[in-house]
Amino acid sequence: MAGWRQAVELAMTDDEIEELTAIAHSRTEAARRVERAQILLAYREDPSFFAVGQKVSVHHQTVERCIERALAYGPLAALDDRPRPGKEPTITPEAKAWLASLACDKAKDHGYPHELWTTRLLARHARENAPAAGHECLANLAQGTVCKILGQEEIKPHKVRYYLERRDAEFEQKMAEVLCVYREVQVLKKATKGKKPRKSMAIVSYDEKPGIQAIATTAPDLPPKPGVYPTFARVKLILDNHSAHISKETRNWLATQPAGRFDFTFTPTHGSWLNLIEGFFSKFARSVLHHIRVASKHELKERIMAGIKDANRRPVIHTWSYQLAEAA
Repeated sequence: MAGWRQAVELAMTDDEIEELTAIAHSRTEAARRVERAQILLAYREDPSFFAVGQKVSVHHQTVERCIERALAYGPLAALDDRPRPGKEPTITPEAKAWLASLACDKAKDHGYPHELWTTRLLARHARENAPAAGHECLANLAQGTVCKILGQEEIKPHKVRYYLERRDAEFEQKMAEVLCVYREVQVLKKATKGKKPRKSMAIVSYDEKPGIQAIATTAPDLPPKPGVYPTFARVKLILDNHSAHISKETRNWLATQPAGRFDFTFTPTHGSWLNLIEGFFSKFARSVLHHIRVASKHELKERIMAGIKDANRRPVIHTWSYQLAEAA
């Protein structure tokens, strides 16, 4: 007949008892930690596996295992499960490295018409070619496993990042010219505040908006006439370096206009964001044109004009945070 289990002494410091008491009464700790803290405190008062098991409502073997862990690792360490060795990984580190290296290549370099890998294509390629490369563990590779392996290495073969190597050597100077034009607008606004504005010059932030069909006018354009239609003696435009803006045809047409009639200020190369119209187009496209569905060109025109009128009813004054004085 098996002998009675001998009670063992469990020594605990005052700090450990205080922390165990807090855990035993906690409402936010994990249930297993609360239960084990209660076991240790109950065993300190009555060192009996059976008595503690009845008090905490667990099997006496559960109490015994908890006390054994406390004796081996300490009372606080006994509250947590010991790490288990777990199942041996079926995919070897060498196979994962092979897959990660493959994902860093281009799919077209392996005979596919794709420019970039998809996880589905990568999994299929691995299933078909990994065994021959010595990685039999990838013979049944699933797409989800590919995502996990690449996620661990932070590899995203379906995404491409671009960086700009060529810079505009005159960026600062050209930026200052653009910002000076904006400062000129502020000066003109202050000069005409409370007075009847003189329309001697118009300052326009200009760019074309692709992706919208041109709609012909139903009436001929009205030519400017002093005293009849609004006139401007001079027009200043801020625009980017698009080929249409600097083409031979554009320069030839400008040459036919009166001297000083048009004054172009170009944004720096790769600096079209300095043009305020870029931000307006971006906002307008997101809020008005994105996913737009119309039945006719007439409806498209009405929607666009309605959007522009709404923007004009509640204009947002753009204020540059960049210090103009420093740029100019």
